[in-house]
Amino acid sequence: MIKKQFSTEVAGKTLTFEISALAEQANAAIVAKYGETVILATAVMSRRDSDIDYLPLKVDYEEKFYAAGKIIGSRFIRREGRSSEEAILAGRLVDRTIRPLFNNRMRREVQVVVTVLQIDEENDPEFVGLLGVSAALLISDIPWNGPVAGVRVAQFEDGIKINPDNSYVIEHPPVFDMFVSGAKNRINMLELGGLDAKESDVVAGFEAAQKEINKLIDFQESVRKEIGKPKEDVALSEPDEALRAAITAFIDGKLEAAVYHPSKMEQQSEIGKLKHELFMHLKELFAEKKDMNWKAADFLFEDAINNLVHKNVLEKEKRPDGRKLDELRPLSGEVGLFSRTHGSALFTRGNTQALAVTTLAAPGAEQMIETMETSEKRRFMLHYNFPPFSVGEVGFFRGPGRREIGHGNLARKSLERLLPTKEEFPYTIRVVSEIMSSNGSSSMATVCASALSMMDAGVPLKKPAAGIAMGLMMSDVDNFKVMTDIQGPEDHHGDMDFKIAGTKDGITGMQMDVKVDGLTIEILQKTMEQAKKARLEILETITSTLPAGREKLSPFVPTIRQLKISPSKIGAVIGPGGKTINGLIEKYELAGINVDDDGGVFVSGTDLAKVEAAVAVIRGITREFKVGEIVEGPIIKIMDFGAIMDLGGGKDGMIHVSELKNGYVKNVEEVVKFGDVVRAKIIRADDDGRIGLSIKQLE
Repeated sequence: MIKKQFSTEVAGKTLTFEISALAEQANAAIVAKYGETVILATAVMSRRDSDIDYLPLKVDYEEKFYAAGKIIGSRFIRREGRSSEEAILAGRLVDRTIRPLFNNRMRREVQVVVTVLQIDEENDPEFVGLLGVSAALLISDIPWNGPVAGVRVAQFEDGIKINPDNSYVIEHPPVFDMFVSGAKNRINMLELGGLDAKESDVVAGFEAAQKEINKLIDFQESVRKEIGKPKEDVALSEPDEALRAAITAFIDGKLEAAVYHPSKMEQQSEIGKLKHELFMHLKELFAEKKDMNWKAADFLFEDAINNLVHKNVLEKEKRPDGRKLDELRPLSGEVGLFSRTHGSALFTRGNTQALAVTTLAAPGAEQMIETMETSEKRRFMLHYNFPPFSVGEVGFFRGPGRREIGHGNLARKSLERLLPTKEEFPYTIRVVSEIMSSNGSSSMATVCASALSMMDAGVPLKKPAAGIAMGLMMSDVDNFKVMTDIQGPEDHHGDMDFKIAGTKDGITGMQMDVKVDGLTIEILQKTMEQAKKARLEILETITSTLPAGREKLSPFVPTIRQLKISPSKIGAVIGPGGKTINGLIEKYELAGINVDDDGGVFVSGTDLAKVEAAVAVIRGITREFKVGEIVEGPIIKIMDFGAIMDLGGGKDGMIHVSELKNGYVKNVEEVVKFGDVVRAKIIRADDDGRIGLSIKQLE
C-alpha cells in the first residue's frame, strides 16, 4: 500500500511520512508517524470559487477512540460525536499556524483534516498532525506559501527539552510547557502554560524551537522536490479598479476623522456614518453597472482603514484612541458584587469588561474528562462566554464556539498552577467569565477578573495574576512597532495578537497568532519585555482592589471536612452496594462523601454539626485498634461468659468474664451492667476484626 516513505529524526525519535493509497481522491494525503502515534492528514480544494468575501479555509481535527483502544461514550451512543474541547484546541493550533500562509484573496474552499489513527500516549498527535498537514499542503496542487513546522518545548530543572514524553512531563512538572510553530526563521503561533517562567528562559525556548522548526522545514522541502505537484493557478479576488478609485477619492480627508476617537462607541458611529455615505455615493455613481461586486467595496473600505492605521503607527506612533504605544487604557476592579454567589469580580480595561463568578463545590463535582488521550477528573474549570450584546450586536446563544473554548482554555491554563492543592483546599472550583463589553483582549480581562473572583471566594491563590494583549504593526521585520493593550482597529487590522498572562514573578500563560508570515525572535522578545511592564501595572490594580484571598468563605459554600484512611478501609466506608456511604449521606443530610483511591475522604454538607458527626462515624468505621490501646464505651450486651462493649463505628469488643477484675467473678453483672460506660485495655486484635478487652489489666 505504501508508495513512498520519508524519514527524519526529531528529539531522538523517528518521524516518518508515508504516501500511500489512502484517501487517494484528496488533493494530497500523508500518513505521519512519530513513535507509535499515527495520523492521516488530508488536504482538499474545491473546483470553483465561492461567492464570499473571505478565505474559506476549514481545519478539522478528528479524534478516534479506536486510536487509543477505547470504547467510550454514553450508555446508548458508542461512537464519536461532537468534537471534545481538546480536539477543538488541537484544530485551532493547526489552523492558526497554516492560515497566515494562504493568500486571503483566494476564494476556493480549502479543507484540511487531521484524523488520529493511533496514539502511544507518550507523543502528542498535535505535533504529528501539524507536520502532516503542512506536508500534505506542500506536495498538493493547492496554492500555499508553506511549509511550516512546530515542536513542543518544555523547561525542566535540568534544562530545555524538545518533545518530552508525556510521562516525563507528569513526573517532572516543567517551569513552562509550550508549543511553538512557524516558517523558516519565523514564529507565527505559540501556546504556553507555566509557573513564573522568566522571559529570558522563554526566549531560549523560542531559539531551541526555531532550530528544530528549520530542520523540519528542510525535510519537508526535500519531500516536495521529489513528489510535489505543480500549484494550480487559482484566480484571486481582484476589486474593480474604477471602484477602488472611487472609494479612495470619496474617503480622502474623511477617513482619519472617522477612525481616530478615544471612545469605541463614537469611533464605530463615525465609521458607520462614513461607510453609509460612501455606499450611497457608490450606488449612485455605478447605478448603471448591474454586475458590481459590492462585497469588494466593503473589502476596499476595510483595507483603507488597515493601511491608515498601519501608516500612522509606523510613521507617527499615532494610535486610533490617542494613547502612547506602551500605554494602558484606564483600569478598575470591583469584588463582592452579589450576596449569594461564592465569589464575584468585575474587571474593566477601557471598554472591555469581564464579570467573573466563582462557585465552590464538593470534590464530587469535579468534571470527568474522557477523550481519546485522557480519562481524568478536572478540579478547576474556567468557562468563557461572549454574548452578542458585548459588542452591541443581535445574535444567537448556541453554546461556546471554537473562539470561546480557546479563550477559556487560555485563561484556565494561566491560572491553574496558582491554585492550592486539593489537600490544602479540597473544593472543586468553577469560574465563569461573562464578557459584558468587549473592545480588545477579553481573554486577558478574564484572567484578571477570574483571579479577583477566586480571591473574593476565599480561594488561597499562591499569588494574583494578570494578563495583557500586545499588538504589532509592521512593514517588514526591520520596521515594526509593538503596541500595549490593543483594541478595536488595532486588533482587527494589526499583524499580531500576543496574549501574555503572569504574576509579579513570571509568565503563567501565553498565546500568539499573526496575520503575517511570521515574526523573528527579536520581535517576540521586545513584545514580552513591554508586556511585563503592563502586567505589573495591572497587578497593582488587582492587589489594590483585593490584596489576598478572603479568610472566610461565604456562608453559602458547603462545609468540607477531610480525613485520611487506610486504602484497605475504603470498602468498609462504602459498604456492600454503597449501603454504608449512602446511609451516612441520608442520615446526616450531606451534600456528599467522596473517597479517593489513596484513602482521602471528603465529607461535605451545609450543616457543620452533621458533617462533623458523619466524620466521627467514618473515623470509627475505619479505626484500626492496636493491642495495648485504652478504649472507652458503653456495655451493650451481657452474657454468661462476659460483656460486649460498643467501640463506635459499628465495632465492638468482648470482655471475657476472666478479664472483668482480679479474682473469681460469679456473675458478670456484679462488675458491669447494661448501659455502663467503662474503660478497658485492648489485649487482642486479630485479622478478622475480633477485639478482646480487659478491665482487669487496667487495675
